[in-house]
Amino acid sequence: MALKRRNRISASFNMSSMTDMMFLLLLFFMIASTMSAPNDLRIKLPQSSSNHSTKVVLVKVSIDNDGNYSVAKGNEASMSIQPEQLEGFLVDAMANDTTTFISLHADENRPYSEIVNVLDIANKNKLKIVLATKPAE
Repeated sequence: MALKRRNRISASFNMSSMTDMMFLLLLFFMIASTMSAPNDLRIKLPQSSSNHSTKVVLVKVSIDNDGNYSVAKGNEASMSIQPEQLEGFLVDAMANDTTTFISLHADENRPYSEIVNVLDIANKNKLKIVLATKPAE
């Protein structure tokens, strides 16, 4: 006597819940990475009474209180760089671009000679550079 089984075992797997979880994780990490980028370096900028601001900045060069250099191009996250590599990076980043600026964010406690070195690199390669400050209190 041949009895038929009512419940058949299916070999398929439903991936919809897994793709939902992966999408949510991807969304979380994308939002978390963009929110942490402005707060990567703690730099105490010098104060200025000037109200002018440069809107078109392509490259951001930062020097923190410990003398660590970091660079960020456009909206990318900042990356550490050695001072000797800075000139090559700036020339490559600003190649064929004459309308945008390099923004220099240097901690107010850093020696002035380090700031002048970055300004000399920009001047030697005919790059436009601005010094970032915070408004006077």
